[in-house]
Amino acid sequence: MRIHRLSTQLANQIAAGEVVERPASVVKELLENSLDAGADEVAIDIEQGGLRLIRVTDNGGGIHRDDLQLALSRHATSKLSELDGLSRIATLGFRGEALPSIVSVARLGLASREAGAASAWRVDNDSQGNLSDPIPAAHPPGTTIEVRDLFFNVPARRKFLRSERTEFGHIEEVFRRVAMSRFDVAFRLNHNKRTVYTLRPDAGGAARVAELCGREFIEHSLAIAGEAGGLRLRGWIGLPTHSRGQSDLQYFYVNGRVIRDRLVSHAVRQAYRDVLYQGRHPTFVLYLDMPPEEVDVNVHPTKHEVRFRESRLIYDFLFHTLHRALAQDRPGARGEEAVPAAAVTAAPSRLAPAAAYESVPRDRQPSFPFRAAEPAPPHLYAALDAAVAEAVPVVPATAPAAPSPAGFLGRPLAQIHGVYILAENTEGLVLVDMHAAHERIVYERMKATHHQGGVRTQPLLVPLTINLATREAALVEDHQPLFAELGLEVQRIAPEAVAVRAIPSLLREADVEGLVRDVVADIHVHGDSARVREHLDEMFATMACHGAVRANRRLTLPEMDALLRDMERTERSGQCNHGRPTWIQLDMKELDRLFMRGR
Repeated sequence: MRIHRLSTQLANQIAAGEVVERPASVVKELLENSLDAGADEVAIDIEQGGLRLIRVTDNGGGIHRDDLQLALSRHATSKLSELDGLSRIATLGFRGEALPSIVSVARLGLASREAGAASAWRVDNDSQGNLSDPIPAAHPPGTTIEVRDLFFNVPARRKFLRSERTEFGHIEEVFRRVAMSRFDVAFRLNHNKRTVYTLRPDAGGAARVAELCGREFIEHSLAIAGEAGGLRLRGWIGLPTHSRGQSDLQYFYVNGRVIRDRLVSHAVRQAYRDVLYQGRHPTFVLYLDMPPEEVDVNVHPTKHEVRFRESRLIYDFLFHTLHRALAQDRPGARGEEAVPAAAVTAAPSRLAPAAAYESVPRDRQPSFPFRAAEPAPPHLYAALDAAVAEAVPVVPATAPAAPSPAGFLGRPLAQIHGVYILAENTEGLVLVDMHAAHERIVYERMKATHHQGGVRTQPLLVPLTINLATREAALVEDHQPLFAELGLEVQRIAPEAVAVRAIPSLLREADVEGLVRDVVADIHVHGDSARVREHLDEMFATMACHGAVRANRRLTLPEMDALLRDMERTERSGQCNHGRPTWIQLDMKELDRLFMRGR
């Protein structure tokens, strides 16, 4: 079969398959062009879920009359002129493929007027993709692009589109992502001549995030601000007790570009690892600013994925910043690194961080199940009593009768059915799950005690030989300091084999071969491993659950007071080791409402 050159129209339609997946793809490309043009006002009009009409109007810099046709041809752009610029891209678009791809699968009209120009000019394309000559048009400074009858000439693509409601839902999601990337720009979205969103510029961003992600998110989140080594992270992370069943409220931006990245997702998951309930997903809206030359955005046609030059540095920065912020989640904490985001909203919530039953009625259970902690394996009980005694001072029954000055959680009043502590603070009423709270206190102290002394190792009587791939054995050889830090003594003894000679003493009953293989896999993917730390923390969590005060144990008022004060000092004490809330706040307004006072 002879080789022939594709027609321009067919080549453009094939290229459109990479850029224009559905109407939402068109909206994304046009919005990014408007922002790159310097617009601070953008209006989007949609009809029939984008199939009939997509119109984007902005007040940006506009396009010169002589460049209108060029703007609709392939590989034509004002954002990149030489190879060196590819390594420090600061614009959202740069390939010059979006508009010609759209032209090849839709009817498009482009009207634009430069600032200071006497008039606007317009070009259109016909059903064959041919462009008209520029003609005068009535238009204010800026640009309007109308896309009609998407995929009218590619019926195979059109039949794969979903219902009008579904397609507009995708457009809404794109709108949210773009609108949260630029708080200084006003946006308006209309669908079938009905206004869906009108967003004014918002200096702090909290009001816009609340409108687009829900006030529930912004009122139950921590504001993040961290900076190190040319990297800056800001935004909001949801409190662990306000997680979701799906990963549908997770937005991450790099230099203003929303991305999806496995390294970022893994760093966030690890930061939440021992504070999130099993199977739940954290919520976040985060912005990472970094030098453009340190990130490659030219690795995916839709630019949703990026490649970091120093991926390990990025991972460590994200993990440690978020991990420190989550550590501040304790009653009354007002750390500099993590301030409750509700403090910057117009109507801050008075709900405690643990008001995380997701606003379910009080006579119903939370929408996600809680399970009791599993009992500790038998081999742990021998060291359990000594470990708990070392980590957690016991409040004697003969403690002084006078409690310490009340802190944020207030003054203890009574114990309810041997399970809950009832306290009074300046806001109103506080309820504390004493077992869950003490479990977190024990857990954090055991971790701190262990980490201060390092990972204690235990030699194996007979070294364990593990066969690995050559590249995996090389990873073991190249990362000896990391294995030593984790309490693992692993040596390469052959091109495809390693020998394990020592392991962490607390993991002597673990599956050593599986553990080592998992660590090697983590190092291969992420350059690090949290497997051993996870196993150790799981052991500590089990031991802490066993050592915490049990239900139905009667506490004296001084013991209750000591527990409340410990909660105020302990990191992550807003939830137990399993992600359950440890306390809730009912303020006076809520109490008055329960008893219909003031009506």
